[in-house]
Amino acid sequence: MYDDILLPYDGSREARKGAEHGIGLAASLGATVHAMYVIDLPGVPRAMSIRDDEESMRAEYREYGEEVTGELCGMAAEEGVECEPVIKTGEPAEEIVDYAESEGMDAIVIGSAYRGTFRALLGSTAEKVVRTSTIPVVTTRMDMNE
Repeated sequence: MYDDILLPYDGSREARKGAEHGIGLAASLGATVHAMYVIDLPGVPRAMSIRDDEESMRAEYREYGEEVTGELCGMAAEEGVECEPVIKTGEPAEEIVDYAESEGMDAIVIGSAYRGTFRALLGSTAEKVVRTSTIPVVTTRMDMNE
């Protein structure tokens, strides 16, 4: 049923909770996970000082992305799950949904933090993915004590 599962991962506690669930699901189904990190650079227009340093900022984000996708793939390997790292640049929810649809993912498993009433109204990446994806999405939510 699920052969390929996308696990968006940024190294946060909520992302780790989602990744652990996704890896467990993949292990039980014999699926491959795709560990995805999205480089989210500051919006446009950018200040001249930020623009001048953009290449070094991109390099730092890419290095961090490689670190966290490597961490997730290590977690998957411990459970005997095949893992493919993916790094994209752009708005996280859009990149997650676009990748899932274009690469034929069978499911997306994503962690979501407890954000309280006000922040929940603004929406999170996980909520945007749920609202816009045609691929099934499983969310794991942190409670307010985590």
